[in-house]
Amino acid sequence: MKKIISILIAIFWASVSLFPQSVNQIKDEINQSASEMKSLQCDFIQVKHVKMLNHEMKSTGRMFYQQTNMLRWEYTSPYKYTFILNGSKVSLKKDERSDVIDVNQNKFFREIARIMMNSVVGKSLSDEKDFKTEITVEKDEYVAILLPQRKDIKSMFERIILHFDKKNKVISSVELLEKNEDRTIITMTNIRINEQIHQTMFDIN
Repeated sequence: MKKIISILIAIFWASVSLFPQSVNQIKDEINQSASEMKSLQCDFIQVKHVKMLNHEMKSTGRMFYQQTNMLRWEYTSPYKYTFILNGSKVSLKKDERSDVIDVNQNKFFREIARIMMNSVVGKSLSDEKDFKTEITVEKDEYVAILLPQRKDIKSMFERIILHFDKKNKVISSVELLEKNEDRTIITMTNIRINEQIHQTMFDIN
């Protein structure tokens, strides 16, 4: 579960440094795009590099987001695991087991839920309490480096790097650099914006 939460905190950046005014403008553009995004669905490929073992672990899955507080992160290969956030409820499903958590009754999960939703739609760029943000621009993308400011996030990550497509301001990949120098890269594919998603995808049971 910690692995899923760590990745989502996220669910779900040769560069040229920008002047502060330009950085703020990019943040505003990404936040504007997020506010206009009613839904987002995509496939993803996740590759985790484990330094100690000199080994890579690859998994694939699907992600669904519905404004403003519904998220489904589903691993389909090589194992099946589903994380569903719907309002104040979180469902964790693996094989035949299913656990439901009320985030309003659990401060830790309430904070995790908030960070996850902000990360998926790019609002974490403006969350100065959780992250200090550095933004650079490349040919076809904006690259945001998030430096954790809170002790609990610092204990997990050295930094988080978010890549945004410059044209539509939507996140395209995420890099998670952990304290132990392990690294996880999540690449989004087949991204579809504002297409209808059947509400059963977010059912909590």
